Amino acid sequence: MGLGGIFFGGLWWTVRKAVASERPALWCLGSLLARTGIVLAGFYLVAEGHWGRLLLSLLGFFLARLGVTWFTVSREKADPLAPEFPHAP
Repeated sequence: MGLGGIFFGGLWWTVRKAVASERPALWCLGSLLARTGIVLAGFYLVAEGHWGRLLLSLLGFFLARLGVTWFTVSREKADPLAPEFPHAP
């Protein structure tokens, strides 16, 4: 679940930063490469050649996706009118 939290939490953070950035493509590309590299290395280390461990890792990754989705949606519902960004893109 930690790898999924890193990946999807990092994606959420990247989107928030990219919207306010002058170079959003650089944020998105750099984040994609970093997040994917971390997750693939983590899966490789956890699996150690056992397919069962890899399946459990993928299950945890999916559960982390659900958790991050729930967290971000609940944050938005808590105060939907709060200004998130100081200016329009």
